[in-house]
Amino acid sequence: MGPLNEAAGPATVGSNNRPFTPSLLLGLALRPVPLALIQPALDALVAAVRRRHPDLLERVSAYADSGICIDPTDLPFVLLLTLDPARPRLTARRALEPGEASATIRGSLDALIALTDGKVDGDALFFTRKLIIEGDTEIVVALRNAIDGADIDLTEDLAATCGPLAGPVRSLIRVAAGVIGRLGQDMEAVRATVIAPALARAEMQSARIAAVERDVARLRRTGSGR
Repeated sequence: MGPLNEAAGPATVGSNNRPFTPSLLLGLALRPVPLALIQPALDALVAAVRRRHPDLLERVSAYADSGICIDPTDLPFVLLLTLDPARPRLTARRALEPGEASATIRGSLDALIALTDGKVDGDALFFTRKLIIEGDTEIVVALRNAIDGADIDLTEDLAATCGPLAGPVRSLIRVAAGVIGRLGQDMEAVRATVIAPALARAEMQSARIAAVERDVARLRRTGSGR
């Protein structure tokens, strides 16, 4: 992949542009779930990636003391990635304290997974602002290059954690991915034909009300000045 493009600043997403996706529904479902129940799955994922790609963290060992905040915008938590090769860690947090992360990668869960899996051009994701980076871009470039070189396949890595059940789990993940993909298409169709027009009409109505309120306020000022 080509060089990473740094975004000029945080993304501004309007109500009409917010993705209506399965990931958004997942985020709503996970909102009441304690992070302690999510953490074991993250630990298993890190262990699988470390076992199957032992050289990945060695490539970013210069940043062992640094943390990267991964912010899936459609989930109700952020992830703190620690790059220490001896003790890598991916921790779910509601929020981070200032200074905990040297850089932030922000985007939808779908975009983050696609970048990790190498399914899309990373430059395209950053150029179109589907992914935003903030902070130390050098560490993000190093991590991205390491991921590219490791040739990560999340389906295989997740299946590898299941031992003799790896085959059935692999098939289940692929079937689930297909179902989610079709669900995403259906949800986008609903958003485009129903939700987005309704939101547009609501915003137009709000704009008209605001204009009327400004006119009334101006008339009141004019009347009081007589």
